Amino acid sequence: MTSQPPPLIVLLGPTASGKTSLALELADRLPGGGELIGADSMQIYRHMSIGTAKPTAEEQARAPHHLIDVADPHVDTFTVHDWIRLAEEAVEAIRARQAHPIVVGGTNLYVRALLEGMIDGPPPDPALRASLEARTSEDLRSELEAVDEEAARRIHPNDRRRTIRALEVFHGTGQSLSEQQVQWSSSVIRPREDARVICLDWPTEALNRRINRRVKMMAEDGFLEEVRTLLERGALGEQAASAVGYGEMTRHLEGACTLEEALERTKIRTRRFAKQQRTWMRRFHAIEGTLKLQPEDRTPTELVDEILTWL
Repeated sequence: MTSQPPPLIVLLGPTASGKTSLALELADRLPGGGELIGADSMQIYRHMSIGTAKPTAEEQARAPHHLIDVADPHVDTFTVHDWIRLAEEAVEAIRARQAHPIVVGGTNLYVRALLEGMIDGPPPDPALRASLEARTSEDLRSELEAVDEEAARRIHPNDRRRTIRALEVFHGTGQSLSEQQVQWSSSVIRPREDARVICLDWPTEALNRRINRRVKMMAEDGFLEEVRTLLERGALGEQAASAVGYGEMTRHLEGACTLEEALERTKIRTRRFAKQQRTWMRRFHAIEGTLKLQPEDRTPTELVDEILTWL
């Protein structure tokens, strides 16, 4: 009889919640060991390390890491479909080594797509794409506002790539992208049977203190120089440029604000982002069998003891 493969462990938590240190402790103690799969839409980018709180070289040496440093921050070509493909390949390879895949997540779309599958979009239609590309941005925007008002509110007027994609979905399916996303996001999550979901749940004030400390440490570790070096290589792609802190540091380098103001704005924006993450994570809390951990005043060793008992 074929033995069951190691479960897909999915460790979720808002930014600055201690996911990496906990995942490494868990990887050390699982039978056969564990390998980490990053589910962070900004840690995929090369050379964006300090501002994304990417695992350090020392941390990456403790256990194999996947889906980190796989994309060029200056080019907007990496999609959630790319991430899913690479993540599934990593899961298969890790299991072939009889190790445990541990998905360490903070990006809702990545995690949910891995657990439930993606929204089915229309198949590629080169002729449709070419016809849309030939139109002016103003014309595309006008049509989007007419056929998908919600997407038009959500997509920046200068974001031509996402505007075209939303129109592709509408023309290819007869249904707006927003309607499809609402149907997907509002339903109860029914994850794949091989997944075991763990959520870290921090009190708001405690998490905010951790966020403020992290931003201070980023500054001390050379975050400003990281951004300066990135910009010397060329302008960041739109997705990479949206990473928390990078726009703030860029504005400081352009002379629009002081470094202290940029850091304070980074703290504020990170706290808001963490609040958004906690909101969407409630859907994962509601999954039957999810382990909800409260890490405050507990060590990674104590938390892993509870995880191993639960597993």
